[in-house]
Amino acid sequence: MRYRVGLVGVRRGSSLVRPFEVFPETTITALCDLDERRLAETGQALGIAEGGLFSEYEALLASDVDIIVVGTPIPFHAEQAIRAMEAGKHVLSEVTAAATLEDCARIVEAARRTGQVYMMAENSCYVHYIREWQVLVGAGRLGAIFYAECEYIHNIQHLLFDDSSGESYWRLQRPPITYCSHSLGPVLQLMDDRIVQVSCVDAGTSILGRSEPGCLNMQVALCKTAKGGVIKLLRSQVARRAPPLHYYSLYGTKGFIEHDHSRGHGTMSGRLYIEGEHAPEQGFEVIDCPESDPSAPPEALSGGHGTSEYFLIRDFIDAVVQNVRPPIDAVRAAEFTAPGLCAHESSLHGGAWVDVPQFVM
Repeated sequence: MRYRVGLVGVRRGSSLVRPFEVFPETTITALCDLDERRLAETGQALGIAEGGLFSEYEALLASDVDIIVVGTPIPFHAEQAIRAMEAGKHVLSEVTAAATLEDCARIVEAARRTGQVYMMAENSCYVHYIREWQVLVGAGRLGAIFYAECEYIHNIQHLLFDDSSGESYWRLQRPPITYCSHSLGPVLQLMDDRIVQVSCVDAGTSILGRSEPGCLNMQVALCKTAKGGVIKLLRSQVARRAPPLHYYSLYGTKGFIEHDHSRGHGTMSGRLYIEGEHAPEQGFEVIDCPESDPSAPPEALSGGHGTSEYFLIRDFIDAVVQNVRPPIDAVRAAEFTAPGLCAHESSLHGGAWVDVPQFVM
């Protein structure tokens, strides 16, 4: 059987959906978007017949697709994912899972009730150096991980509002800390942990001088984990920094690992120190942190973020074919999403500690 894939939200989702054509188990047969011009252009680029182009989501759900890829803005993720599962479709959803805690719980409940495969497409978990770190941490070489830092700084003012026309976009109402899965996903995966409490503060709105949540200069959260660890999460979508930054650092009882404070292109450098493997007088070892897997085939680069989407979609397809829970299932998606929602609630109350709900399938 070759699974038929339909995408809703072609602007953001087209790069995510492309690797499905690489694998023999799947084929892209349908697209859905409100912008009919963009829909037609993407359909032509992907070779989708006119009968597979839909401007209404209900029509896509009524079609013969087996998999729905949700690539729409975050406020639509939960409802579209739930409706797809209820229509008998498997779901691969863009990040984050939902815009509210209630919708996180609804996604978990729908996945349990329908038995359909749901996976959140957190591609940062599939960056090659994160996968390499997973092997190192999993072997216990750093000992028990007790502290981690994760930062994501990306100036997207142009996606908040249009200076010339004054038009506002949906991200203007998105507090930066709620877009947290690119940061928390990899460190929670490496720590094999979840967050139970969070405290967060913001740094005002002096950069843009506007009061909307998306204009906050920066939000910084401290997170307590179920295993007793601590994570510092830092997020900004307006800070004047170039290039954009993804940063991860982990401290264990036997050493630490981190990469440079730069986005990098291709391969970044990092630092690793392990007690017993590196002499204290020598200090850390400089290591490579490649974003893409050099052993992957050329077609693995089709997703647009190195080889990450290739391996992510491979895991999703395997879960569908084998009818098993994928690595970032509904519960894990909620665990990657909910702390950011709770963190913003904390920031509205002066940094008061807020409990993060536990999600169970």
